[in-house]
Amino acid sequence: MNTGSDEPGEVAVAVDETGTDGVRGEQERALGSRAPEFVKARRLLHVSWQVGIFIIGLAVVVAGIIMLPLPGPGWVVIFGGMAIWATEFVWAQLVLRWTKRKVTEAAQRALDPRVRRRNIILTSIGLVIVAVLVGIYVWKFGIVMPWKIKDQ
Repeated sequence: MNTGSDEPGEVAVAVDETGTDGVRGEQERALGSRAPEFVKARRLLHVSWQVGIFIIGLAVVVAGIIMLPLPGPGWVVIFGGMAIWATEFVWAQLVLRWTKRKVTEAAQRALDPRVRRRNIILTSIGLVIVAVLVGIYVWKFGIVMPWKIKDQ
């Protein structure tokens, strides 16, 4: 846990190793705890604060993991838990920065005209295959509506 040194009032400051050479965008923030100053000033209070943040973030992440196979926005909730952790822990901030960067790169690649054209062609081919298979099934077995099924 990033509680700094044994001296009261001191808090460790993480080094930003994102390769921006000190130049940050408007959305980029310094790494480290975002706890209020009066919490950072007292070591025991700061550790308690971090434990509380960790437990809340863990509960949200576990809820997101449970939602993955069940109905619900699992990945969104997991990233929400990571965002809660990122308010206090440098490792979570770095994970979120990496995730945002990868999602942005994927979105830019998806908007490439060649990739979009390829995706449209593949989707069209897939739909044609599904339509042919459904047509063969209907030709071979016909369509029987559930209300016309007779008791056997």
